[in-house]
Amino acid sequence: MSKHDMRITLRVWRQKSSSLPGKMESYAAEGISPDMSFLEMLDKVNEDLVVRGVEPIAFDHDCREGICGACSLMINGLPHGGEKGTTSCQLHMRSFKDGAMITIEPWRAKAFPVLRDLVVDRSSFDRVIEAGGFISVNTGAAPDAHAVLVPKKDSESAFDAAACIGCGACVAACPNGSAMLFVAAKVSHLRHLPQGQPERWERVRKMVETMDAEGFGACSNHYECEAACPKEISVRVIAEMNQDFIKASVRDV
Repeated sequence: MSKHDMRITLRVWRQKSSSLPGKMESYAAEGISPDMSFLEMLDKVNEDLVVRGVEPIAFDHDCREGICGACSLMINGLPHGGEKGTTSCQLHMRSFKDGAMITIEPWRAKAFPVLRDLVVDRSSFDRVIEAGGFISVNTGAAPDAHAVLVPKKDSESAFDAAACIGCGACVAACPNGSAMLFVAAKVSHLRHLPQGQPERWERVRKMVETMDAEGFGACSNHYECEAACPKEISVRVIAEMNQDFIKASVRDV
């Protein structure tokens, strides 16, 4: 153990399955380098638990580069640890003090049931995407990249919305468990592109209806979603989605 290594205490939510009750368990973690990412720290803790014959902590992870959105952890009460524009896998242990106690929980939302420990079922997001996150294209040879002109303002707005990685931090941060920022980002992304126009009205109606059916809460403008989003997506997209939803409703009358 290096003289620069940290000693921390973890309070972790442990739950064997969705059908069994869970509880917080405490673990001492030693030999933690300040340069470790938060997930690397959990890897080290799990290695020590396995040596001791304790079931390792289940948590989601994949790319570990802030791209996939899998590292869905509530850290000290804040999604991804609360650092601006940072996912759990990009959070480093130097952000914590030596000797700190860190509480780790899964996302807490009706639409994200806990599967095991820190792993939740986010397939509700997939079903929202399936409901309308697609475009119609003509078959045949691909058109030239510059054949369809997109105004710079629209392309930038579409790109900003497309940055959403579907991690669910917005839902976890919202006191109502709302998925408005996620759904709006997906709607707004295609709203600003010519390819998204044919299904524009059907898309917003179906995605909002599916969001409601999945049990997500309503938006009450707390803006916690924007604050927690690791890709810093603006709540502006929610206003855009609401505008389109109202127009789509009128068109159906």
